[in-house]
Amino acid sequence: MREELIRFTADDADAGQTVRDVLQKRYGVSRRLLVRAKFNGLITRNGALVFVNEQVQTGDEIAVLVDEEETEAVLPEEMPLTIRYEDEDLMVIAKPAGLVVHPTGNHPAGTLANGVVAYWQKRGEKRRFRAVNRLDKDTSGLLIVAKNQWAHEQFSRMQQERRLTRIYQAIAEGIVRTDAGVLDHPIGLAENSFITRQVREDGQTAVTHFRVLARGDGMSHVELRLETGRTHQIRVHMSHEGHPLAGDDLYGGARTYIGRQALHAAQLAFVHPRTGMEMKWSEPLPADMQHLLKRFFS
Repeated sequence: MREELIRFTADDADAGQTVRDVLQKRYGVSRRLLVRAKFNGLITRNGALVFVNEQVQTGDEIAVLVDEEETEAVLPEEMPLTIRYEDEDLMVIAKPAGLVVHPTGNHPAGTLANGVVAYWQKRGEKRRFRAVNRLDKDTSGLLIVAKNQWAHEQFSRMQQERRLTRIYQAIAEGIVRTDAGVLDHPIGLAENSFITRQVREDGQTAVTHFRVLARGDGMSHVELRLETGRTHQIRVHMSHEGHPLAGDDLYGGARTYIGRQALHAAQLAFVHPRTGMEMKWSEPLPADMQHLLKRFFS
């Protein structure tokens, strides 16, 4: 079975360019995907095989098809999935806190990937699990899964060009006095750790925009927008500012009132890579964070 990734009719702007140039420049097809289509798929013009160095004429119908992928070594495990949106290229899933996104040595099964692979298999689809914006195990909220290689590459480009909007809500310890601002502190691994991150001069650029939504009894309700996407970025930045997230004991927060970091991926927005439509989702705060709001914010 083959999956059709791209089909389009060439217009006057495409005429005279090679198939390769149109696919790469107009449709963002990577060299890697072109190679895959060449050896494990088809590239056609008006239904016939075409070489990528051949020129396109106005009205030509170009299609890129690839063999269905063998599912990676992720065992299918049926589980409830809260799917907010799905089409041929992507899924938007509301992930609960406590669920690991992808199998690791410490969590070889029972992950979101296992559940999504089972969901696809039940529908007769063979796909690799490609999470676009990975969330920590104990972070809840919206997550994008790309359903094919082309879509994943487009989302990677959006992230590099900072065109993928990711907005979080958090409850931080202490009173954040500044109403809004930008946290621009490089982040790298902490000394002698493979997990913990810290602000350090030789780290990777990390930029977080924040806005205080409310101030309560020793807590602050904060909205945060990621400009970059470093591991633990919000958690590290807020801890560095002296306001660790409630429940985030890895970075100085206390688990007295919540059993995980009070962090929720609340909004996603992007332009759909295939249709060009602007798309937005919002996900309400889960019950444990709602409980914190009721307890500390009048």
